[in-house]
Amino acid sequence: MHTLLQKIQQRRSIFPKDYTGGEIKTADMDQILEAGRWAPTHKKTQPWKYKVVQGDGLQRLGDFMTAQYVKDSGKPESFKSRKLAEKMQQSSAVILIFMSRQPKESIPEWEEIAAVSMSVQNMWLTAHDLGYGCYWSSPKSFAKMSDFNDINVDSNDQFLGFLYMGTVDSQPKELPERKSPADFVEFIN
Repeated sequence: MHTLLQKIQQRRSIFPKDYTGGEIKTADMDQILEAGRWAPTHKKTQPWKYKVVQGDGLQRLGDFMTAQYVKDSGKPESFKSRKLAEKMQQSSAVILIFMSRQPKESIPEWEEIAAVSMSVQNMWLTAHDLGYGCYWSSPKSFAKMSDFNDINVDSNDQFLGFLYMGTVDSQPKELPERKSPADFVEFIN
């Protein structure tokens, strides 16, 4: 049995090229999303909003991304634009991550983005614990997700990226080098 700290240490970005193509069980996706809603949030604004894309929706999202890349860059379809669509097709699910800003804006925006980030971390750790691979990507050229016809996006929703998810044969066990707490922590007594 692993401790929570060990699970946190072992969580890694696992990229779509390493996914095996299996499905994420509905009960597992429900558990992943449930974990996301328990992130801390100032004044309980719960600013996260997610759109889960699976099945044929991944093909449509990949086609949209390719067309959007061509439109935004002004360049013809290329290896890079096709790689964006390929990532979708290699994934079992992609969660579109949004920060839904409160109309009163009584909470600083950075706190709302931090709350969404903690929500995504909860989902990522849960997915890892269930044996799935994940990867958070925030491509700047796709900030206009409201143009993707399959989803409804409110005017106060800010797109923060994609959480690619997929089945994997195994999870990495090696721990990468990290700074020691002594390198970034100062105790003041």
